[in-house]
Amino acid sequence: MGFLSDTQNYGGGVGGKCAVGALRTLVRRKQVDSAHTKPSSSGGSGHHQLAKALTIPHLIAIGVGSTIGAGVYILVGTVAREHSGPALTFSFLIAGIAAALSAFCYAELASRCPSAGSAYHYSYICVGEGVAWLIGWALILEYTIGGSAVARGISPNLAMLFGGPSSLPSFLARQTIPGLGVVVDPCAAILVFAVTGLLCFGIKESTFVQGIVTSANICAMIFVIVAGGYLGFKTGWPGFDSVASTAEEVKNPQRDLPMGIGFALTICCTLYMLVSAVIVGLVPYYAMDPDTPISSAFASHGIKWAAYIITVGACTALCSTLMGSLLPQPRILMAMARDGLLPSFFSDVNKRTQVPIKSTLVTGLLAASLAFFMDVEQLSGMVSVGTLAFTMVAISVLILRYVPPDEVPLPPSFQEAIDSVSARRSMSNSPDDVDIENTKVYAITSDGRAPVLVSKETTIEYPLIEKAAGQLNLLMSVGNRRKIAGWSIAVTCIGVFILTSAASSLSLYSPLRYTLAGVGGVLLLSGLVSLTWIDQDDARHSFGHSGGFICPFVPLLPICCVLINVYLLINLGGATWTRVSIWLAIGAIVYIFYGRRHSSLQDAVYVPAAHVDEIYESSSNSLP
Repeated sequence: MGFLSDTQNYGGGVGGKCAVGALRTLVRRKQVDSAHTKPSSSGGSGHHQLAKALTIPHLIAIGVGSTIGAGVYILVGTVAREHSGPALTFSFLIAGIAAALSAFCYAELASRCPSAGSAYHYSYICVGEGVAWLIGWALILEYTIGGSAVARGISPNLAMLFGGPSSLPSFLARQTIPGLGVVVDPCAAILVFAVTGLLCFGIKESTFVQGIVTSANICAMIFVIVAGGYLGFKTGWPGFDSVASTAEEVKNPQRDLPMGIGFALTICCTLYMLVSAVIVGLVPYYAMDPDTPISSAFASHGIKWAAYIITVGACTALCSTLMGSLLPQPRILMAMARDGLLPSFFSDVNKRTQVPIKSTLVTGLLAASLAFFMDVEQLSGMVSVGTLAFTMVAISVLILRYVPPDEVPLPPSFQEAIDSVSARRSMSNSPDDVDIENTKVYAITSDGRAPVLVSKETTIEYPLIEKAAGQLNLLMSVGNRRKIAGWSIAVTCIGVFILTSAASSLSLYSPLRYTLAGVGGVLLLSGLVSLTWIDQDDARHSFGHSGGFICPFVPLLPICCVLINVYLLINLGGATWTRVSIWLAIGAIVYIFYGRRHSSLQDAVYVPAAHVDEIYESSSNSLP
């Protein structure tokens, strides 16, 4: 079990060119950014360092602004009438709890791996390059279509402020192209370009503006809560992926990222619950207007002027959400380009503003084009593919805790240091070269220190020998424990997929459906029990940046998160999955013909993680 054999077994430079090299590329994993390897050191030449400018208030502004869109002004009516009824407030509470499961997982990974890329970055470190590519490709789809859909929704709300649907100036109003039947939206495109320009000024400046816009939205919501609460009391009550992408730009990510995520989630959940409670109290759920529930609720009490305040709130909410949709995508493109999976054009960071301007401009141009030409309503369901990222983040937490990467990729430039450390270790009596089958340990006897040959079958007569033998048994059991943990995670994921598929297939023959659900449930519970019973890997303590947030209730919480998100994914619908599959197939082709060949890990040499610091030290000592 020597050092040299490990490097040869894991070597990517030569082994990657053999027959199984194509499969190895899908599972190769990159290293967590550390003091030895900075983000600026990869991805080619140029300025790749983002500004460390964000604090907790900035993160809250990004999180709240991205989450509370115009949906709170519209969604409450649809949910109350068609789904929850008078239990609307509890529905948002349950949704908030479900979101909290993902938030806990994101908080741990964001504090341990504080680099741009969010779920793509975490998947690359914990799962592998193939899955990471698909996650990054899916996030590109989510943010592009999401931003375009939000932009298309702003112009109707602005028109309401001017007096009606057709009250906008002609150069901003929607127009139909004769002969083509295409409805263009100049207002949406202009807003996208304006937000893109703002994002190019700098992360701190754009976040400050987003904070102002979000504050206006919250003020409108507070008005709804206070004024609606007063009316309800007076009448006797007649009748709830953005933050993590900025991890590299946070001053103190271990402290600020978890707190920013937590506070943003709490504020959003609380506001949704309060607004829904007030509206349900003002108007019976069955009488709510599904399109304008809040405005109609106030109008039913004679306060029609409140519609203007609510419309302003909806406009500011959409603008803030648009900023939240366009902010993460350039950083995901930049992260993928750093890793060589996309052209280096996307990884360039402006020296003055410390923002990936080229990626931001490309993102804005694409989103503006979609918002101008396309009615994205039919494509809006594809935004939910981002749930795939939530699923992989939860799985990454399980991998981090039970089977964290035990080998690290190093560039070929470290080959001399690797050879030096390998030779030094082969000549020394290091713990890795201990013969586990027959090992001499020393016992303190009445005659002094006596070497005793200990093997797996040795009968222990001395306490110290028993302790030493226990350590040897621990060494022998580490490999088995990792195998059991890895298979348990796989079995759990398979069980989740079978269970959720059976639960969603209402047209399936009942006995078969219940049988599949039972099989899936058994596999899920077996994996959960197994992961609960075995110990988590000690290497998790030294994985990534220490001192940050630790996700509680592992493995139960991440598994619940996977279960909920997979269920949501399966229920997206056949038409949505057909479109998503086409997009992912295009991504697979791009990866096969470009990303796989240009990956920064193409010629990497994998070495045991326990030896990395020694290799870096040897490399630094060899420099003139």
